[in-house]
Amino acid sequence: MAASKKPHLLIVEARFYDGLADALLEGAKAALDEAGATYDVVTVPGALEIPAVITFALVGAEEGGTDYDGFVALGTVIRGDTYHFDIVANESSRALMDLAVEGSLAIGNGILTTENDEQAWVRARRSEGDKGGFAARAALTMIALRERLGA
Repeated sequence: MAASKKPHLLIVEARFYDGLADALLEGAKAALDEAGATYDVVTVPGALEIPAVITFALVGAEEGGTDYDGFVALGTVIRGDTYHFDIVANESSRALMDLAVEGSLAIGNGILTTENDEQAWVRARRSEGDKGGFAARAALTMIALRERLGA
């Protein structure tokens, strides 16, 4: 990405919890708008699907599709009564880290992993934790660092 070019990102949002997804997306969009970045948004059912969609975007770019400078992953995983929480929380995070490290990708991870709804809302609201905005700013920082370091 040329220094004068504004970054273009893909926001991948999991809509399993619609209200929380809206709050995270609001924060991410506000942060990217403030930075002058452009973005596209795609929706997936849950957090486990986010890494696959980032991979789809990478393959699409190789085939002449949009070449994104970075990615913002948004979603919420709330602990329930089964082991499923651990699988979704761990595997979605691991897959994002694998993509970032192996592909030198700038990914802001805004997937919340909480014990309950209250914790999730405190982290999702722009007026409180603003984790959507934090993830977007993290992606922008990683784009700048990747460029600065020549990766």
